[in-house]
Amino acid sequence: MSNAITLKATVRTGSGKGAARQARRDGQCPAVVYGHGSEPRHILLEEHATRLALRGNENALINIDLEGEELLAIVKDIQRHPIRPGVQHVDFLLVNRNERVDVEIPVNVVGTSAPGTIHMIELDHVEATAPAIAIPEAIDVDITGVEGGTIITVADLALPEGVEAVSDAELAVVNVTIPTTRAEDESTEGAAAEDGAAPAAE
Repeated sequence: MSNAITLKATVRTGSGKGAARQARRDGQCPAVVYGHGSEPRHILLEEHATRLALRGNENALINIDLEGEELLAIVKDIQRHPIRPGVQHVDFLLVNRNERVDVEIPVNVVGTSAPGTIHMIELDHVEATAPAIAIPEAIDVDITGVEGGTIITVADLALPEGVEAVSDAELAVVNVTIPTTRAEDESTEGAAAEDGAAPAAE
């Protein structure tokens, strides 16, 4: 199914925190699949395979093989272990191949701005609509050679085909600036001190 990653799943029969903890001890990851007006379905995935499938892709398209039944879904929420690597729970939203979905796509800055400048990411995710089977992992913002004082907005982004921004077109995404050096700071502070100094006694 297009660029979908297949994960095998089983129906989750136990409920409650105790059952979830036992599943995690057994190397499994509890998850829920919902959407399209259907009742939520509670499933179990192999945790290691799930972690690899979702690594670096917040909007991964997943083909869930639920005991022979194929379910196409995208990730809506991931709960990760606070200390060690591990996925503790995943919410999946059912999709079909022909629909568009609302997603938040991470911003990825590429290239190096003009010498003597730095860049600051003002908007780390862009709200957009995209085909369910063609959600980009990230939106690249190329700042190669961009001069200081330049603000790249949502309207300036080169979006992949089929992707449309929902975020306000005027929102700043990346700000390229010329940093104030320590020497300039000290010079400014010294000038201010001179301006405010009392006249010398005669």
